Amino acid sequence: MSLLVTLLAGLFATGCASKPKVDWDGRVGNYTYDQAVVELGPPDRQATLQDGRKVAEWVVGRSGGSGVSIGMGSFTGRTGVGVSQSVGSGGRDKILRLTFSEDGTLLDWIRN
Repeated sequence: MSLLVTLLAGLFATGCASKPKVDWDGRVGNYTYDQAVVELGPPDRQATLQDGRKVAEWVVGRSGGSGVSIGMGSFTGRTGVGVSQSVGSGGRDKILRLTFSEDGTLLDWIRN
């Protein structure tokens, strides 16, 4: 049984691995719209302003809305593992908004 618990814990930890955070401040002035499209894919929304700046938004995740929990318990000498999943009414999109100059160079960024 302990092998099963260890295996489940390992799978859970592997599933929660995350990418290193991007240093967007370091990319300002050095990153282009074309590089963003190659890295992030086509933007989910974009607009070109009258002064030539391009504002593009990517949905990079969702906050809230669902979760998974794993627990272990004991009842009169028997040990068991339980897994549950909860699904909420939905979460909020996490948006990455990048603003590019007329020549396509990153000017500013915002992430909510």
